[in-house]
This record gives sequence, structure tokens and C-alpha cells, in this order.
Amino acid sequence: MRGSTLAILLLAASPAYAGSFTPPEGCTTFMTVQARACRVSNYYKCTADVPGDQWRADFDQQGPFFLSRINSEAEWVESFDLGDVAVRQTLNPAPADPASFSELLSSGTDTFEFGLTRDNGEVSRVNGFDRLTGKTVTIDGITLKQTEFEFTETDPAGTILRQSNGNEYISPDMRLFFSGPSQWNGGDGEFLPMDGSPVQFIFPGEPGFASTEPLFDCDALMSELSGEASVILASVRQ
Repeated sequence: MRGSTLAILLLAASPAYAGSFTPPEGCTTFMTVQARACRVSNYYKCTADVPGDQWRADFDQQGPFFLSRINSEAEWVESFDLGDVAVRQTLNPAPADPASFSELLSSGTDTFEFGLTRDNGEVSRVNGFDRLTGKTVTIDGITLKQTEFEFTETDPAGTILRQSNGNEYISPDMRLFFSGPSQWNGGDGEFLPMDGSPVQFIFPGEPGFASTEPLFDCDALMSELSGEASVILASVRQ
């Protein structure tokens, strides 16, 4: 689609030192989130998209590394891993059990099972659940509901590619998930603790809006982990 093509070209050509994120033509940035794990995300919507779709562009110290689009039910629709060669990932049609933000809000639990296809030929299947814990937190003036989650991603042979479990946060008003403390297995059986919780929510007109420079946890250790770990952390929900 036109929006995604423009977005991928824009991000590939926009290093972090540019300082300010500019969305593709026809799109409007509505929020910037500074998070732990040395990540800043800019959220935007595009008039050419289906109503309810939202984009997120993630930046670390090296620049843009992940771009994603969700729909009104917070389903993965498409994403781009912006490595040396950009890889596009899309949600397969007719999921066995579609993720549903509405179901999570109404019943407190949502299960999901769906397939993903990457343009490098890789395919995988994801299944898991989200569950409201009943707790709320307020971060930088924004009230969020806490969830617990678990998911497993496998290849066609059933080999585990990724597993994770832990906590996230949701905003019912924005219909968005935000990362929280969790643990991750990249397929080797060893779980790695991670925490990409939001720290600052920044809106138009506020200092730091549209920034592409992450502020938190950007020490030497996080620089070493920022490659694959950053993409895993970013891609759990979107």
C-alpha cells in the first residue's frame, strides 16, 4: 500500500541524528513515547488507511529499527524489521483465532492464534493470550490497565522461534498496548528478562514531541543488547 511504501523509504533515509520524526505524506503523528530499554516510539495515523489503523516507528541509539501497523483490534497487520535488508511481515488472512482488543476489554481475557508471512519466504504461527490483571497504573499522567500475557511463535515444523510471557499495559481510549516487564526466549530455551515500559507520553506541542532520540536505559549494556533484543521487544504486540 502507498502508506507503507512511503513509510519504509522515509525511515530508511532518516537517521536518528535528524532529531525529529516526520511521518509520510497524508499521515499525522499524534504521540511520542519514551520507554525503557533505550527506545523511543512515534505513533501516527494515515488518511489512506482503514479507519482505526495506527502506525508506530521505533528508534534506538542507532536510528530507526522497527515499523509496524495495527488495526482497531490491535492485531498485527504488517511490520518492517529495518535491518541491513528491510523485511516486511504481514498477517495471514482468516486467522484461526483473531486477536481482539474488544474481547479483552469486555471479558478480561483474549486468546489468539494466527499466521505470519515475511517477504523473505519465512512463515510462522503465533498463539497465546492476553489477560487483564485488574490492576491499573498511572505513568506520566496516563492511566493504563495492566495485563499478563504469554505467546509462542513456531515455524511450520513446530520448532519454537520465540516465546515470551510477562506483563504489558493497555490504554482503552487509545486502543494500544505498551510493553512492560517480561521475559523472552529467542528459540534457544534461555529466557532473557526485558522491560520496555513507557516512561514519558509526549503529545503535540510538548517538549520532546516527535523526537527520534531515546532517553532511558541507553547505557553500554543496552547498546550491546539493542540489536535482536530491541526487535523482539518491539514486535511482541505490533
